[in-house]
Amino acid sequence: MSADALPPLDLADFLRARALDAEIVAPGVPMPTVDAAAAVLGVEPERIFKSILFSARDGRCVMAVACGKARVDVERLAALTGLAGLRLASPEVALQVTGYPAGGTPPVGHRERFAVVVDARVAAQEWGWAGGGRKELMVRIRSADIVRLTGARVAEIVRDVVS
Repeated sequence: MSADALPPLDLADFLRARALDAEIVAPGVPMPTVDAAAAVLGVEPERIFKSILFSARDGRCVMAVACGKARVDVERLAALTGLAGLRLASPEVALQVTGYPAGGTPPVGHRERFAVVVDARVAAQEWGWAGGGRKELMVRIRSADIVRLTGARVAEIVRDVVS
């Protein structure tokens, strides 16, 4: 299996093939933080959905999708998924498993199939902005589409929100 990044057009093709009400945008300015992305897109930080990949001791992965400044409760995520020894996946593992670089990982359209848990705060919103396949791209997507396309479990997985 190649660990090369999937072309951004793969995400666009994925969205188009499923006739999703989604849009990939390239704002043209750096968005290294949730606050920066929210400011550039003109939305509240809660509308920024983070797709965070974790790897377990046995090598299996799980993605947590959480709002803006929320911190994922890794112990709760482990209990929900039955995966022991969860830690943030390395950039290399993230690229290999999702097909996208860390910092631009979308919540859908991955190279491999793995468990996904969407935080209840994300699921409660009709739509939000997530990584669009590269660090400089964002995708506007409905939370219900994330859940449906990934077969995600919806649960409270956030420990706290950083201000």
